[in-house]
Amino acid sequence: MNLFVTGATGCLGRRLALRLHGLGHQVTAQGRNRVIGAELEKAGLRFIAADLEDAPAMHSACRNRDAVFHCAAFSAPWGPRRQFYNSNVIGTQNVTDSCLQLGVSLLVHVSTPGLYFDFRNRRDIRETDPLPAAPVNAYAATKKQAEALVDKAFKQGLATITLRPRAIFGPHDRALMPRIMRFAERGWVPLIQGGKALIDVTYLDNVVDALVLCLDAPNHAMGRKYNITNGEPMPVGELFRLVFQAMARDYHPRQLPYAPAYAAAALLELWSALPFAGEPVLTRYTLGLISKDQTLNIDAARQDLGYTPRVSIRDGIAAYVAWWRSQHEHSA
Repeated sequence: MNLFVTGATGCLGRRLALRLHGLGHQVTAQGRNRVIGAELEKAGLRFIAADLEDAPAMHSACRNRDAVFHCAAFSAPWGPRRQFYNSNVIGTQNVTDSCLQLGVSLLVHVSTPGLYFDFRNRRDIRETDPLPAAPVNAYAATKKQAEALVDKAFKQGLATITLRPRAIFGPHDRALMPRIMRFAERGWVPLIQGGKALIDVTYLDNVVDALVLCLDAPNHAMGRKYNITNGEPMPVGELFRLVFQAMARDYHPRQLPYAPAYAAAALLELWSALPFAGEPVLTRYTLGLISKDQTLNIDAARQDLGYTPRVSIRDGIAAYVAWWRSQHEHSA
């Protein structure tokens, strides 16, 4: 098949593009990092250095594709609202418009379960559960708008599948694991309310498996949304402990009360809103993610897509630590 992957210089898109190429597909990869793009070209893929906001470039990139995997997004707990909007809304609009106009057979869109978050303890969340009226931050708000654009394209005749993978970690991860690794190197980790919050995470290769499965999804999966996780909910404190164990570091948690930490995060956000200030070291959203239960039900993905997480959290952490050490030793 002739496939196009957006965001292919990011953690997920890169892994997906290489997997699809390895399966024998003709893959074109989009991104802005020309160094990673050159690595993809060396591996045998075609690389396009272009911005999602460039409508003509996206139109050209989607031409003659059997399927498009839209992995690109501006994903961060903090940042300029305009940047979130341009990447996540305008970018998605350009992709859906191009797919519709050019007759692409399938669009697989990567969204986020951050849409569910509302600072409440919630377990076994299903895709059909109502979303909070007010998204928790600019990222969630713009990803909600992006999902609406994909839904609109489906109604206009484009076959679509939307995945909501939870807390992806693995090689080249620049979000979850690097933060935990910094704690591991420092020798201690802050825990809110004893680290008892039950959370879901997802190893990178499991998400790639789910994306690849979408190519053979049944007709009744079109237009639907699917939660993707490792299917192993665990307390956040246990997740930290497993990382420290894999790093062969002593685990020294420091207990922090929720209310003062939340107030401090709110003050940091106010300060960071000033023109001369940078990103806050802690946001209320990040604090909420490690202090509130949030687990997802993945029955629909199992039943409709045939999804089965094949890499456990423990094995995924071991794989990540091995990769991290190889990079660390290489740069030393």
